[in-house]
Amino acid sequence: MATVIKAACPLNCWDSCGFHVTIEDGRVAKIEGDPDHPITKGKICGRGRMLEKRANSADRLLYPLKKRNGQFEQISWEQALDEIAAKLTAIKEEYGTTAVLHSHDYANNGILKNLDQRFFNCYGGVTELYGSLCWGSGIEAQKWDFGNALSHEPNDLYNSKNIIIWGRNAARTNMHFYEKLLEVKKLGAKLYVIDPLFNATAKMADEHITIKPGMDGILAAGVIKEMLRLGLEDQAFIEQFTYGFPDLVKLLDGISLEKITDMTEVPAATITKLAYLYADKPTATFMGLGLQRYKNGGNTIRLIDALVAVSGNIGIPGGGANYANIQVGQSFAFADLTLPNRRKSERQFSIMKQAERVLTAKDPEIKMIFVTCGNPLTQVPDSAVVERAFSSVETLVVIEQFMTDTAKLADYVLPTTTAFEEEDFYYSSMYHHYVNYGPQLVTELPGEVKSDLWIWTQLAERLGFGADFHFTRDEWLNMTLKPLKEKGLTLEKLKEKGTLELPVIKIPWQDRKFATPSGKFEFTSQLAQQKGGTGLLTLSVPDESKWSNPELAQKYPYSLLTIHPLRSNHSQHYHLLGGNVKLKVEIASNIAAGLGLQNGDQVRVWNERGEIKGFVSILAAAHPNTINIEEGIWRRFGGPVNNLTSSRESDNGLGSTLYDCLVNLEKL
Repeated sequence: MATVIKAACPLNCWDSCGFHVTIEDGRVAKIEGDPDHPITKGKICGRGRMLEKRANSADRLLYPLKKRNGQFEQISWEQALDEIAAKLTAIKEEYGTTAVLHSHDYANNGILKNLDQRFFNCYGGVTELYGSLCWGSGIEAQKWDFGNALSHEPNDLYNSKNIIIWGRNAARTNMHFYEKLLEVKKLGAKLYVIDPLFNATAKMADEHITIKPGMDGILAAGVIKEMLRLGLEDQAFIEQFTYGFPDLVKLLDGISLEKITDMTEVPAATITKLAYLYADKPTATFMGLGLQRYKNGGNTIRLIDALVAVSGNIGIPGGGANYANIQVGQSFAFADLTLPNRRKSERQFSIMKQAERVLTAKDPEIKMIFVTCGNPLTQVPDSAVVERAFSSVETLVVIEQFMTDTAKLADYVLPTTTAFEEEDFYYSSMYHHYVNYGPQLVTELPGEVKSDLWIWTQLAERLGFGADFHFTRDEWLNMTLKPLKEKGLTLEKLKEKGTLELPVIKIPWQDRKFATPSGKFEFTSQLAQQKGGTGLLTLSVPDESKWSNPELAQKYPYSLLTIHPLRSNHSQHYHLLGGNVKLKVEIASNIAAGLGLQNGDQVRVWNERGEIKGFVSILAAAHPNTINIEEGIWRRFGGPVNNLTSSRESDNGLGSTLYDCLVNLEKL
């Protein structure tokens, strides 16, 4: 008999959708949208529906595996856990706990996925990763400017007169925001998209403004310069609520609009038009994550923030510098869950540079890598170095559901549950501020798969701190919700309703009280100065561009973007798409014309870091000399594209430079 149950999407995505999941004969039979969800309203994407295939796939890992003589063999959980615990004990005694690297990312959003941190903290503190492949530069940048990275709640869009979508394809990555854009456009709002690619969001805009990749901050500087020339700035806001404005003026006095036009490849008339649009308040700015994945990424976000501030669009309905909304995640008691005070030792590697640091680490060397919630062999930049590093350690342990590129390298692979086989709650710190409950829907687990929580509990018992994991699921979930109880938001209510609205600030900075050292919006960041920098905005450009490295640009004339795939959540779904997955190399029409390429031609794309081969798809209206290859594709399907990308860190040290990448291309 089929039963339909309210559930939630676990994927690391902007939308964090509500689900109706059909369970039949103890299995997930179908996934549809929950029509009662206040934001997602019954509509979900193909990536969410794909979770049914993920749960039921015949390729799932069902038993613990150990590699012997280069081949995997099935072993018991008792053997796997005993041997891993023995290795952890031996490493701790001989080298210290930081000889273990915990390589993690954010494949899914379940709150209890953070219990890996509790385990390693109770173990004594290991080498952990800092920064983010995804959005780290922009988060840090907005903390420098505002004191936190906050966005307006979704329905505030109805107050916007003009909307600037800057480097963000909502149609692909944020479908419910895209639907809302369609609604407000019908109501009279004007929509402008700034992006090197003519994507689905650009197609429905009033105007698509194409830009040279990585030059978004320079464009923002040009718009500010025009606003000041035309007297369009919000002088009252600047004088009363900002710090360091003279430094910005001095910076802009050092560059001409003609130079900005040359660098951005955006016409001067368009820059002037944007100046008038920002002055025609309220104008909302929505930034994507791609435009900060450059060496100059943090500064790019800061210059766009500065434009929003100069125009007076901060703290007003319908405005905002909307990038992330991390107040959502800040609603929960993470310290109670992860116990950072239990660390006795600690060491950190940049998530971007983790491979290089593994290969060079001393005192102690890395003896074991433990991978959770990630697939670094596919997702971490400069894949050749990553493979060399992860192959170099004595023991690699991977918790996984499928035999990914990373799992193939492992010494131990531990099979874990899918979202519908465990209870948790889910949220996203990117778009809306609702938390969704995900009940356990499948009770008879396939094979011998176990939840992450069970694995950590069993290892903790063997290592002598089992008491730190002696909690029921309800107790764990209540622990994380403790800050919300006084506001009447309880686990019981969440289970009853399925979705709860978190008590966030819906129009950030409306009180004009900023969380910076000065209490004002800071054009010159005092927080950055406290960290040893100048705090000044600059007119920086990508590392790999003709403006910073003309010799490299001569050798590799094309800018490579690696945007998120349409059908897979990062690398999670490619193996579920059937056997016809081909690596697609999307190219601007001027590249096709110059090299005599047609759709379907096989090409080689390369630079000094590596190469990749795929099939041409010519992009309409893409910025000249721009190439896109979707990220996340597995090696067996021709990937990963990170064979080409750099592991350099962004300007503020907390983000990746995945889009700061020049390549060459030839027909095969």
